[in-house]
Amino acid sequence: MHDFCFTIPYGLVLVCGGIIGYFKKGSIASLGGGLGTGFLLIFAGYLSLQAFHKRKNSYFGLILETVCAAVLTWVMGQRYMQTSKIMPAGVVAGISVVMTGFYLYKIARGGNHIPSKAE
Repeated sequence: MHDFCFTIPYGLVLVCGGIIGYFKKGSIASLGGGLGTGFLLIFAGYLSLQAFHKRKNSYFGLILETVCAAVLTWVMGQRYMQTSKIMPAGVVAGISVVMTGFYLYKIARGGNHIPSKAE
C-alpha cells in the first residue's frame, strides 16, 4: 500500500476534527493543531503522490509524515494521560501510533514499491 493512500484521508480527518473542536468548544488549540497538522500531512501526501506519478519516492514526504504522526502521537497521548478521556485524544493518539508505525515501515522498506515499467 502506498503512503499517500492513507496520508491524505488522515490529514483530512485531522482538519475536520480541528474545525469541529473549534465550533463545539471554541478551542483555538484544536483549530490550530488540527489545521496545522492536517494540512502538513495533506501536503506530504501530495508530494508523495506526485513523486509516485514520476515513478520515484518522496523521502521528504515520508519523513514529514513520520514526524507529524509521531509528534501528534506524543501530544495526544499526553492529553489523554491528563484527561483520561478516550474521545478524542485517545482515539487520535491510537490512530497516530498506527500511522507512525506504518511510516517507519515504509522508510525501512525503502519507500513506496514502484513496479518496473512494462514494455
